[in-house]
Amino acid sequence: MKWTAPFRPVVKAGDTLIDRLLCVLGAVSFCQLPEFIQQYLQRLGGRLDEARRQLAQFTEVAAQSKLTLAEFIQRTGHNTDESVARLANVMSNTVARADSLAAADAAIRNAALWKKPFVFFAHFDPSIARATLDIYKPAVPTTAEGLIYAILGMLVFLGFYHGFVRYPLVQATRLRKTPPKASGSHSPSPTV
Repeated sequence: MKWTAPFRPVVKAGDTLIDRLLCVLGAVSFCQLPEFIQQYLQRLGGRLDEARRQLAQFTEVAAQSKLTLAEFIQRTGHNTDESVARLANVMSNTVARADSLAAADAAIRNAALWKKPFVFFAHFDPSIARATLDIYKPAVPTTAEGLIYAILGMLVFLGFYHGFVRYPLVQATRLRKTPPKASGSHSPSPTV
């Protein structure tokens, strides 16, 4: 009986504990992406609502002048008063921003489960992401999407541990236990 035999149950229990901890860590960490995207969408929606509110105000002023918004922007841009003419850029930028935010919001919300992270990063707005991160509250989403990300996280963490940590350690231990092979030296033949 080797001196390490009494420690085998402890090592096995420790390995099981590590597996469980890695499952929890992988699940919790990976499901933060759908949670971040959800909180990002709330910020994005707030900015979209604000841009639409500003557009509604510009449209109302244009309607009072019996003009469309595009006509109002064009006339304002040709105004001889430079400060009034600059307002045309503000209105044009607001139209472009509202369109961009609406496209991003629709694309991310309507993306298929597997495509959502890629669509999210394709429409990523750093200023919205920073604002989201400033108030981000970690959570574990209880949706099918959250479950899939949790399972993926468990598999990635366990795969990394077993492939890059545990397997090399087990191999190194086996190599130490294996006795060195004879190097091909022969015993001298007896002389007569």
